[in-house]
Amino acid sequence: MTLNKRTLICTLAAVALAGGLPAAAAQAHDPTRVGSVRELIAELPVAGEVRAGYERSKFRHWIDADKDGCNTRMEVLKAEAVEAPTQGVNCTLSDGQWFSYYDDALVSGASGLDIDHMVPLAESWDSGAYDWTPERRQAYANDLGWSRSLVAVTARTNRQKADQDPSTWMPPAADAQCHYVADWVSVKTRWQLSVDPAELQALQQAATACPDEELAVPLA
Repeated sequence: MTLNKRTLICTLAAVALAGGLPAAAAQAHDPTRVGSVRELIAELPVAGEVRAGYERSKFRHWIDADKDGCNTRMEVLKAEAVEAPTQGVNCTLSDGQWFSYYDDALVSGASGLDIDHMVPLAESWDSGAYDWTPERRQAYANDLGWSRSLVAVTARTNRQKADQDPSTWMPPAADAQCHYVADWVSVKTRWQLSVDPAELQALQQAATACPDEELAVPLA
């Protein structure tokens, strides 16, 4: 792999935060929690998981919030492309290239990609979304206001991950793990979600091997 992964990831984040994603779909950027990854991990509330009542249909996702013909999935694909696709009728995308940081893979064409909810819908339910309104769950499932919430990755790795947290699954590309931990922690912070004890331990352990990156997380 010849791409400079850190440069690429930072560029994608900068594009999203600079307005590459539709403003109408973005969450408010204030208040913002600024802290290092390890500080944010230490602040996460610890609680047991609540899976009772979970149904994926309780999170309405892939909506077209700004009514431009492109749903959330397509907006993420357009924002994260490293080689821009051609957009056709009804927001169909052809050509283009994407970088799946989970497995260090370049992907040509959008059909080989899934849009992963960084913290899966089932995991968010377990961690507090069970007590949310339908409107807040929809906002979570379509979160274009924080570039780390949704990520285009190979379908293979997304399906391997499924609804697992970092205590049982981490990206197979070893040099992706620090970025993944920062992504995961930032989303849990943004949405005020809890962690279970095993998850907390896994995050703490992984973070010790990573630079203590500072994040400015807009709270939802």
